[in-house]
Amino acid sequence: MTVELKAAVQRPTFCRICEPLCGMIATVDDGRLVSLRPDKDHPVSAGFACQKGIAFSEVVNDPDRVTTPLRRTASGFEPVSWDSAMADIASRLAVVLREHGSGGVGWYFGNPGAFNYSYTIAMAPLMLGLPRLHLFTAGSQDVNNRFVASQLLYGSPLALPVPDVLRSDLLVVIGANPVISHGSVLTAPRIRDRLHDIVKRGGRVLVIDPRRTETAAQFEWLGIVPDSDAFLLLSLLQVMFDENLADRDRIARQADGLGWLEDLARPFRPETTEAHTGIAPDTVRALARDLVRTERAAVYGRVGTSIGENGTLTTYLLDAVNLVAGNLDVPGGAMFGRLGTPGERWLNKAGGALLRGIYARRRSRIGGFPAVLGSEPAAVMAKSITTPGRGQIRALFVGAGNPVLSVPDGDELERALQSLDLMVGIDLYVNETLAHCDYVLPATSMYERDDFPLPFQALQPTPFRQATEAVAAPVGQARAEWEIIDDLTGRLWRSSPGFAILTAARKVLSLFDVRMRPRTLVDAVIRLAEGGDRFGLRRGLSFAKLTRDHPHGVVLAENLRDGVLADTVVYRSGRVRLRHAQIAAEVAKLSRRRVPDGYPMRLIGMREARSENSWMHNAPLLMRGGRAQHALLHVDDAAAADIVDGDLVRIVSPHGEIEVPVVVTKDIVAGVVAVPHGWGHKGTAGWRVANSAGGANVNRLMSSAVDDVESLAGMARLTGVPVRVSRVETELVRDGRGK
Repeated sequence: MTVELKAAVQRPTFCRICEPLCGMIATVDDGRLVSLRPDKDHPVSAGFACQKGIAFSEVVNDPDRVTTPLRRTASGFEPVSWDSAMADIASRLAVVLREHGSGGVGWYFGNPGAFNYSYTIAMAPLMLGLPRLHLFTAGSQDVNNRFVASQLLYGSPLALPVPDVLRSDLLVVIGANPVISHGSVLTAPRIRDRLHDIVKRGGRVLVIDPRRTETAAQFEWLGIVPDSDAFLLLSLLQVMFDENLADRDRIARQADGLGWLEDLARPFRPETTEAHTGIAPDTVRALARDLVRTERAAVYGRVGTSIGENGTLTTYLLDAVNLVAGNLDVPGGAMFGRLGTPGERWLNKAGGALLRGIYARRRSRIGGFPAVLGSEPAAVMAKSITTPGRGQIRALFVGAGNPVLSVPDGDELERALQSLDLMVGIDLYVNETLAHCDYVLPATSMYERDDFPLPFQALQPTPFRQATEAVAAPVGQARAEWEIIDDLTGRLWRSSPGFAILTAARKVLSLFDVRMRPRTLVDAVIRLAEGGDRFGLRRGLSFAKLTRDHPHGVVLAENLRDGVLADTVVYRSGRVRLRHAQIAAEVAKLSRRRVPDGYPMRLIGMREARSENSWMHNAPLLMRGGRAQHALLHVDDAAAADIVDGDLVRIVSPHGEIEVPVVVTKDIVAGVVAVPHGWGHKGTAGWRVANSAGGANVNRLMSSAVDDVESLAGMARLTGVPVRVSRVETELVRDGRGK
């Protein structure tokens, strides 16, 4: 008897952990993902992938992964069939809808949800059926202020400028660490190489950050006091106006309200802002001149500029500096990507008007915050659960997220979760949040579903298309999130007019052998966009053609087109709108900032090469070497507090305290302590490697009070937090010290 051995197959695909979407080759044996390696034939990432991407096969095949629906019992979670789980979930949710309406339901989805087109598309019919659904996303800990600043400036929250790193000769990076993050609101594989290319062609990369980050260590570093970026940007504008560096005629063709902006910036002379930023006036003036006089220059800021007291203001000012310096919508500056669909400007106008209307009219029940892309601040989620009255959340769904470790005051949220009538999680693991669920449903990983990176198409300095089929079979009984949502809405058709309409539409389409699927919509986008086949009217791309004929992806153009600002702005004038009362109010708040007594230091976050927020600490390859969380402290601050490397320190804010080991360094501004987020694991029913790594939940130090949430975008304040730091006295004697 002979046995035929089938060789493992190599399947091109791409990583969806973070924004560069690096090309990968998946080795698959009998439907099982065996390993991952970088795709050397990928036209943009060209054989690069980080250690997280390579290690993801450990996540897919993790023995701790949830692979069957789980139901909570008195003795813990137990496996249950899909039909039993979904029937009970739908039945209990129907009771909540009957007694409380759709305002009694909340849904949180985390960062990985943005990297899954079918999940985000499936949320639309869910919100149609549940019109008062409380939607929370990780965006309020990360990026929502970018959407609000764009809405103010360009009329649409989806008009997102990206730095043209491929052609820039001066890139100023503020509050970002792209060597580790690989880019954020910027889809540029091999970002470290692209930054070094700037220097190789005679340019500069300047990193402005309270910490000498891994990016700053490879280029120029300018230290800054945490959460003072708005002061710096206003002073740059003041110098540009005061020294007549700005081309006013050009700006007048691009924007309205230039005089108003000049008046706004006038009080912020570099000599005045130095007390806030720690940056010398001569340095500010030189930088302002360089930004104007360098033909191809851009200022780029990300998470560090987003999560302070005035994140929307800071993001607005980043774009304002690029505009006034002559670096908006020009090669090497801040540019706009486009899909290139027929009637795109009209569609942008309609979409912008719709989203502006939602922002203006819909308010969160707690705090009255405007809805950013339909979502509420996750910082008030706990209070939305515990505060009685109309709209109190009684049922909560959490998908691809772990808000107990990502929102301010996770302890408050944990207590709130225990009071729910129904809680359902959809994820790969039973994490710290999902440990409180009534049901945990197994989701497919990125390699077990098809995909097209729809949200990132306009964020690419190199316009590029790539789609992928599922390269491996779902592990166990895992299902794609959209299928779970589709199943749920189908079971609830009697509970909501919206769901009844959807059910009727499904039945009509089924007569023609057509199924409502997210892929149908995304295929239409590909076909209608630049490079698409326009449904057979020309040679071009579709989802199927991308996966079949271009499995490594296809470059559409070498660079972004300039001169598209008038088409990007959806205001009737076609010009950027600078003047906004909300921005003036935020500037006025700068002078009212107060620091409580007894908290002399400032806390910032930091990214780690082997972490992705809270969800990859269970991969042994990424946790090798006894890896653990630690804080960074300046040598002078350490000496003053009698702290040395390896000491356990207590960090106390007005809102909480944590203990974490410390590393003493010169690579941070004095008076600042940096702690990475996403640690503090204590999940049950699995998650063993993460649990053993432990660590501290740094967001225990953050406030969830309504007054401490940024008003324009509902952003949590996660940087520049006042703290004090002291050594924890222990029984262990180090160097003759201790008790």
